[in-house]
Amino acid sequence: MNAFSKRLDRLPPYMFGKLKQLTYERRTQGIDVIDLGMGNPNDPTPQPIVDKLCEAVQDPRNHRYSASKGIFNLRREICRHYQRRFGVDLNPDTEAISVIGTKEGLSHLALALIDEGDLVLVPNPTFPIHIYSIILAGGSVVSIPLHEENQFVPSLSEITRDIWPRPKVLILSFPHNPTGAVVDLDFFREVVDFAKKNQIVVVHDLAYADIVFDGYEAPSLLQIEDAKDIGIEFLSLSKSYNMAGWRCGFAVGNAELIDALAQIKGYYDYGIFAPIQVAGITALRSEPDLVKEHAQTYQKRRDALVEGLNRIGWSVQLPRASMFVWAPIPKPYQHLTSMEFATKILDEAEVCISPGAGFGHNGEGYVRIALVENVDRIRQAVRQIRRALF
Repeated sequence: MNAFSKRLDRLPPYMFGKLKQLTYERRTQGIDVIDLGMGNPNDPTPQPIVDKLCEAVQDPRNHRYSASKGIFNLRREICRHYQRRFGVDLNPDTEAISVIGTKEGLSHLALALIDEGDLVLVPNPTFPIHIYSIILAGGSVVSIPLHEENQFVPSLSEITRDIWPRPKVLILSFPHNPTGAVVDLDFFREVVDFAKKNQIVVVHDLAYADIVFDGYEAPSLLQIEDAKDIGIEFLSLSKSYNMAGWRCGFAVGNAELIDALAQIKGYYDYGIFAPIQVAGITALRSEPDLVKEHAQTYQKRRDALVEGLNRIGWSVQLPRASMFVWAPIPKPYQHLTSMEFATKILDEAEVCISPGAGFGHNGEGYVRIALVENVDRIRQAVRQIRRALF
């Protein structure tokens, strides 16, 4: 059949889908696979948020189509959240929009910004939608290599010297998925200067704003003066409030970029189910201690995993943020690709992890391990890995 678009030809086989299928097959055979592959929070959404959803569902007015930009009270609340958290002032009418999760928002923003052949700067490795939203929009990705010796933080100074045509967009995400790398405000100052000098739009994905450890606090791009001249930032309720399946996030920043995203979304969707938006307001009004407790849960899991792996001879570093550990393939197995190694772990240790190559070619040689099981299960995973590999 020749009915399919060329976009499908630009998409590689989805590595994570293959591992997920293998995990499913083993579980149907009664094998208790410990799934540390996907960044899918396993803890429940806090009860007050669930209660507000249940209350809002009972109101028939909430059963109608919503607005693709999001209800005003939710947009106002995300602006208040930015003021409380980052000291950033935003206009809920022009500088904020709700999105059906960050993946949807990034994908539709790409359609609003990218024409056929436009160049977009994307760190490598990175969260796959940062790459494939651009490819699906017809753009071309220019990889910015991230290296362990630079703490997986990109150097901007030499990026555009030899690139023509000039890149149109720079996509960043810190705290970083998959490496857990973090930055400070000085980095974002450099980003804003770089973007203004080169007339580049900056898209920042702040999905892990609240999953931070050891006293680190994640900054916002918008804290930098003039950042709203060139930038837009995405924030999600998925990780901070264990609301991944609710699909509720936001884009804030430059009014023209927000308007462009709103125009595209107006043709594609009617927004998030209204009761979810009402519950999202409750989430954003939660006491700061709530997200700190969630971060502490992930920190305990991080400590159990990293200490356990180092104890059995797999040398890994402690990340300061995110819900992942980015681990180099152990020396005895470095002849394997990351996909081969992840498959070996699944087959022999009955633990699912993600191959680094799934996040871009610079991820080869690493695997990503998600902190999405309790401490006891994580310790069990370490024991199974030890028996299989060491």
